Amino acid sequence: MKAFVTGGTGFIGRSVVRQLLARGYRVAALTRSERGAAALREMGAQVVPGDVTDRESMRAAMRDADVVFHIAAIYDYSPAAKAQSEAINVEGTRNVLELAHELGVPKIVYTSTLAVFGDTKGELPDETYYTEGPFLTEYDRTKWKAHYEVAEPLIEQGAPIIIVMPGVAYGPGDTSWLAETMRLFHRGLLPIVPGPESVATYAYVDDIAEGHILAAEKGRVGECYILAGPAVPLGEMVEFWSQLTGRRAPLFGLPARFLRPMAPAGRVQPALSLPTVFGPDMIGSLGVSYAGRSDKARAELGWRPRPLQAGMLETFEWIAATEPADAGAREKRAAGLILLAALVLVILLLRRRVERVS
Repeated sequence: MKAFVTGGTGFIGRSVVRQLLARGYRVAALTRSERGAAALREMGAQVVPGDVTDRESMRAAMRDADVVFHIAAIYDYSPAAKAQSEAINVEGTRNVLELAHELGVPKIVYTSTLAVFGDTKGELPDETYYTEGPFLTEYDRTKWKAHYEVAEPLIEQGAPIIIVMPGVAYGPGDTSWLAETMRLFHRGLLPIVPGPESVATYAYVDDIAEGHILAAEKGRVGECYILAGPAVPLGEMVEFWSQLTGRRAPLFGLPARFLRPMAPAGRVQPALSLPTVFGPDMIGSLGVSYAGRSDKARAELGWRPRPLQAGMLETFEWIAATEPADAGAREKRAAGLILLAALVLVILLLRRRVERVS
């Protein structure tokens, strides 16, 4: 069996490639850079130089594939990355899925995201949930377009597409906002929990990758499968980290309604080289629910994600093993600024309450 994979150098894609090779698949992986190509070759994959924005660069390697996994996407909140989101997340998806259909590939697995649901406002929906926005980030908006304006219409035209919808992936090798937050916590540089009521679903990266392969092997064409672990408010998650690691929990949580007005100030995040969690998109997304339930994947695919405790312990072990010697210098400054801003907001809040009472 031959699999053609886009996004094989990404966080989820690396695990998909590794697990496909372990199952005996031949893997052709698209890559844009030699650095990424070296890691794929080391795994045992065939490297295909190209780009999802260049349809013809994929044609020869995709022609004899038994299954295509389209995982590549821009999941980056920097201004430069956001400017490419439409071209890669939407038009790149169109190129991959239309080409695979044109070439008669028997199975196509497309990686969407729970973010296409937007803010579910405390609900834990299944795959039938639908919204047309509003969306809080360019990632959410462009992935929605790719899902509902590219993949779904192609399914209606007979393309053998199966859609998987991961929640938040975590694990060793992560570079997302979650990994940054976990590193801040590990360093003792998370003085407050911003938006403790913010809800996300969490699943270990290798389990999400296995879900992709199960979808290809057992999934029904035309169906969507949510690959999401438990839905946990951020405040509870940080308390869980404290219990798991024995490290001190943050001083307090600051509700999202007090922080969201500060989102425009997050534009200084790139200039100050601060972590993504201090950027305007992340601040503006505080307090929302990115949630869904994976009953269908469990029932139809036999998907069984590992317990949160096991996966988080592994991730913190990796964080501890990969900490640089000078870790935390820039974050200390940011943590101090956040704590100061939080204290000012709390003082203003208490003052307003006193004024109302008097």
